[in-house]
Amino acid sequence: MRVFSDVEGVHLAILPHLALPLRPSPTRIPLAMTDTAPTQLATLTEALQAFERGDHTAAALSTLARQQTALLATLPPRYGEVLLNLLDRLESSALFSEESCSFSQKDLVANLQMWAEKARGVLGAA
Repeated sequence: MRVFSDVEGVHLAILPHLALPLRPSPTRIPLAMTDTAPTQLATLTEALQAFERGDHTAAALSTLARQQTALLATLPPRYGEVLLNLLDRLESSALFSEESCSFSQKDLVANLQMWAEKARGVLGAA
């Protein structure tokens, strides 16, 4: 297990496809947004499906996902950390051919789909 420090000074343990805080992150303050978290999750899910069809680039999907601030503020902090990690890997994988990249786009898309399913469960339980 490797430990990194992010820009806010929170130490993260990086495991395959998962980042867990070793100490609590600062409390997130909900932002006033016109879109609700479930609406933003639906938007992100649609964009992920469009990416799979080839209608979006990895960069476009990543940009859209990072703009879903109400969703990320509503979910527990670890969800944001994992999503950003997956998006970073997806963007990196787009720079190389599938054979030369250590991140499989197919696996990353599957992990993003799993992230969306778990986020849907968290929002449904709230």
